[in-house]
Amino acid sequence: MEEDEEEVLCYLDKVLQDEDVFEGADMENPLTSEYLLMTPGHTHFMGDLEKGLEMKKLVLSGFLASEEIYINQLEALLLPMRPLKATATTSQPVLTLQQVDTIFYKIQDIYEIHKEFYDALLPHIQHWDEKITVGHLFQKLASQLGVYKAFVDNYKTAVETAEKCSQANFQFQKISENLTVKGPKDSKDGNTHVTMEALLYKPIDRVTRSTLVLHDLLKHTPKDHPDFPLLQDALRISQNFLSSINEEMSPRGTAVPARQGRVQGHILYNSLPYCCLRFTSCCYNHARQLVKDGFLVEVSESSRKLRHVFLFTDLLLCAKMKKTSVGRQQQYECKWYLPLADLTFQTLDESDVCPHIQVLPEHEIEDMKMKISVIKNEIHKEKKALKGQSRNVERLRKKMNEQESWLLLHSPTIPFRIHNKNSKSYLFLLSSDYERSEWRESIQKLQKKDLQPCQLTSVELQVLTSSCFKLRTVHNIPVTSNKDDEETAGLYGFLHVIVHSAQGFKESANLYCTLEVDSYGYFVSKAKTRVFRDTTEPQWNEEFEIELEGSQCLRILCYEKCYDKTKLNHDNNEIVDIIMGKGQVQLDPQTLESKNWHMDVIEMNGIKVEFSMKFTSRDLSLKRTPSKKQSGVFGVKISVVTKRERSKVPYIVRQCIEEVEKRGIDEVGIYRISGVATDIQALKAAFDTNTKDILVMLSDMDINAIAGTLKLYFRELPEPLLTDRLYPAFMEGIALSDPAAKENCMMHLLRSLPDPNLITFLSLLEHLKRVADKEPINKMSLHNLGTVFGPTLLRPSESEVTKGHITLASDIWSHDVMAQVQVLLYYLQHAPISFTELKRNTLYFSTDV
Repeated sequence: MEEDEEEVLCYLDKVLQDEDVFEGADMENPLTSEYLLMTPGHTHFMGDLEKGLEMKKLVLSGFLASEEIYINQLEALLLPMRPLKATATTSQPVLTLQQVDTIFYKIQDIYEIHKEFYDALLPHIQHWDEKITVGHLFQKLASQLGVYKAFVDNYKTAVETAEKCSQANFQFQKISENLTVKGPKDSKDGNTHVTMEALLYKPIDRVTRSTLVLHDLLKHTPKDHPDFPLLQDALRISQNFLSSINEEMSPRGTAVPARQGRVQGHILYNSLPYCCLRFTSCCYNHARQLVKDGFLVEVSESSRKLRHVFLFTDLLLCAKMKKTSVGRQQQYECKWYLPLADLTFQTLDESDVCPHIQVLPEHEIEDMKMKISVIKNEIHKEKKALKGQSRNVERLRKKMNEQESWLLLHSPTIPFRIHNKNSKSYLFLLSSDYERSEWRESIQKLQKKDLQPCQLTSVELQVLTSSCFKLRTVHNIPVTSNKDDEETAGLYGFLHVIVHSAQGFKESANLYCTLEVDSYGYFVSKAKTRVFRDTTEPQWNEEFEIELEGSQCLRILCYEKCYDKTKLNHDNNEIVDIIMGKGQVQLDPQTLESKNWHMDVIEMNGIKVEFSMKFTSRDLSLKRTPSKKQSGVFGVKISVVTKRERSKVPYIVRQCIEEVEKRGIDEVGIYRISGVATDIQALKAAFDTNTKDILVMLSDMDINAIAGTLKLYFRELPEPLLTDRLYPAFMEGIALSDPAAKENCMMHLLRSLPDPNLITFLSLLEHLKRVADKEPINKMSLHNLGTVFGPTLLRPSESEVTKGHITLASDIWSHDVMAQVQVLLYYLQHAPISFTELKRNTLYFSTDV
């Protein structure tokens, strides 16, 4: 036993020497498996179960002692971090908050991981028993190695930042050159003093420690001991992690800067024993890499759940963000994962039915978009007035983020289903065909490789899930308001797009394009070209006017039209057209600020689509310029037109409404989807000149062009249909809380309109109600229609803006649009309103507005 005790002391001495805070760990670490194999008496331990387990205790005791030293080193780093962070927000900061966060990045997390491990391991050593298992503790430690990946990635930046700050600030230089590290509790060694640079190196050195110790523990743990598979699992995870780190470092040449004259080329590999390297090269021929990630809405148990989905080279992982205490790093919880080798897509002949999906009324979605817009404007005003120092800004940001999350959860409706060929299926909801196509193509591209089914242990799954926080490329939910302050807030106004032609098709097909723009974080289809039949070189040359709401991106998708009604998608019961290609361009304000057309080409899967675009800001689009030609109808007062025509409602309004109700009331997105601009201009010219063939033109024209012509007529009135004079009263009336008071006020305002305006408004109102009755088919709710027509019918003319009735043109969108929509929606949701009944009640309300 004396010989055994002497060996124990020798072992512990070597551990403590290796943990010298001044020199760091030696590159040739004596505590490797080879060293133990050469140690006198090692065979004696291996051959004797009792002594073998006693050696295991010695290994653990040595590791525990080194853990205490390491924790003290981390504490020494954390000691100046807190006061430095506290002074960062004062008038005399030593460092900025960003510099503090960079230098001490992840130190707090690493400290908490090892403190928890130490506290859990200590009682096992103090009350040692041969049946004791510690593998689960090492499994947990290995599962949290992802935090070291983050530390290693930031290490060079941290050291460089600390060095620059030392040169620039004498106070910080004194702090960083003399940090105090406590000695072990039961050791005669007192406190030691060390530089910050040396301490920042410790986690780099420490990252291989648990792997080395796991080798030693396995050498002294019988294969039939319950701890053996746990330790083996922990070792596999640790080596997998180290392997992935080193594979990433290989192209760069060096992982960390040279220190004290030593070359640190592949520090993690060089610290591993040869047997570990051999194991790594045999078992980990390729590193699992993240290919794509994003926030998606999963339908689970018939309800919507916001998930962060990660596509790796061999599997798809669906996770949700775990709730953590304030100040703690956010973490993911894995909901499920699916090996790509087992993943299939739903085929068109499958008979399974999509589960019931909760769909909110359109007006709730639009209301939330308006609320976000208002809050965003409030934040802008607060920051402008107080230079971002207001607590109110943070409160507003928090509220806006909550609303954006709600919007992201409830707005997507396009189904994307995947199957596990061995068991169940999963259903996501996306905002557009573009996203669905992107995910499908990314997965199918990976599946072309020789993939083998993979099965992760619970601990490996935990490690992978933990790494997601660092690996993710999409950090925030994809809402325009979430962009950094330096980024553009997006464009508000009208984008004119001409889709010219396409080439690169190998076979003739029936081809068309759709245009999408982002609106509050998700993409909305805004326009669609006609189908160019049986061609390889379609020549559309169609112009569209698309309204932008904080938009930053234009997408063009090219489809082959499918006329086979037997090919239905069972997720939404619609015929599936084939996406031939897709592409997108950023809407750069500097590029688009010119009044000239900007021509561009989008390349998509070998296909090239040529298009042009120009932008009109909302400030310019607010103008209601009276027509100089009073013989026409566009830009002419409605009273002049009805008097000339001897009608109660302008002919153009009556004819457009009739045609939409005849053949467009079932059209998906009627009044939302833009018509071809040249068709609209042709109809405008025909109505202005009272062409005899107008009825023939209407019957032949695309229905979206007719709907667009009606919208253009109301938009170009020299004053809004509900008049400039009554505009302030409409804004005040809709804001009333008492239902009875609001009813009296809103009806009184209608009575106050000139007769031509009132009768035309009531005609349009009943038409829009009939369109909304077909919402299940055309997807246009009352609120959707209110959003389209509200600003058009109420937006003041430019003269009223300049008179000061409204503060600024740019504020109209962010503040008044919501109220404009609400005014129209109030009347749309009201019981039928009779012109005769309104006028009969006039004597009871004779007060002028």
